[in-house]
Amino acid sequence: MSFPRHRPRRLRRTAAWRDAVRETTLAPDQLVLPLFLVPGDGVADPVASMPGVFQHSVDEAVKVAREAHALGVAGVILFGIPAGKDPEGSAAWDPEGPVCRGLRAIRDEVPGLLRWADVCMCEYTDHGHCGVLTAGGDVDNDRTLPLLARAAVAYADAGADAVCPSDMMDGRVAAIRDALDEADHPETVIVSYAVKYASAFYGPFRDAAHSTPTSGDRRSYQMDPANGREAYLEALADLDEGADLIMVKPAGPYLDVLSSLRDVVDVPLVAYQVSGEYAALKAAAERGWLDGDRVIDESLVAIRRAGARLIITYAALDVARRIRGA
Repeated sequence: MSFPRHRPRRLRRTAAWRDAVRETTLAPDQLVLPLFLVPGDGVADPVASMPGVFQHSVDEAVKVAREAHALGVAGVILFGIPAGKDPEGSAAWDPEGPVCRGLRAIRDEVPGLLRWADVCMCEYTDHGHCGVLTAGGDVDNDRTLPLLARAAVAYADAGADAVCPSDMMDGRVAAIRDALDEADHPETVIVSYAVKYASAFYGPFRDAAHSTPTSGDRRSYQMDPANGREAYLEALADLDEGADLIMVKPAGPYLDVLSSLRDVVDVPLVAYQVSGEYAALKAAAERGWLDGDRVIDESLVAIRRAGARLIITYAALDVARRIRGA
């Protein structure tokens, strides 16, 4: 096949041809919207480092969830900012906490929307780490597992379709699966943050969720950004423990990991376009350096092309509106 007989531009000439032969598509039902829930009523406080993102009270979050469902977005994933914190993060399983209240309200008001709940201690502990600490200040893996399981059951009780452990404790998926089954929630899906890197791209999230550690960092339990093959070990271990979907986080800087993992596991993959990815694109767009809508769409198509079936992104509503022409 040589020029001039073979001309790839023939299939790029018009929008109709480009649409007809497009290999990777982006649709609203491939997107999941993160929501940050806070106590109170009528609250919609902007997150300064993430333009267009807010901390919502439950009543306001229901309005956003209703719009997401109307646009065809697959679901929402809920993060809670409690009224108070303690060393164990006990507010994580409070049935009257923001996440449990949010799950019940969205279940009742927007029943067709998938409801995911992030399972971690970092938003709830007064020290900001993802589990309870030893006397020496290290995260105690095994003492943390029953707390994660307790939170997961509380979310399932409140109506979560999926619980999403993001803590990176070893053995957490098995502990959560056992607890869910014992609590008569065998149908609750586990979306495991199996491949979660100790990334610098999480900064704006920690502002939004008030989850910055008071000392140290999370490199002793989150993955080293230099490691790729380790992702197979983490993903396969979580699948063996009962995970239903596997997540890679962050998405954009780890497309190679996402793509290679697609060849290793058969379950659907989820990728999280994290706060720093989103904030960087939005900041460049605000300065006129990039076409904001196009670069966000392109970034999401790249994540899909690398192998993700679902993408968690703060841009879910904007992207869905563009796709729908709303």
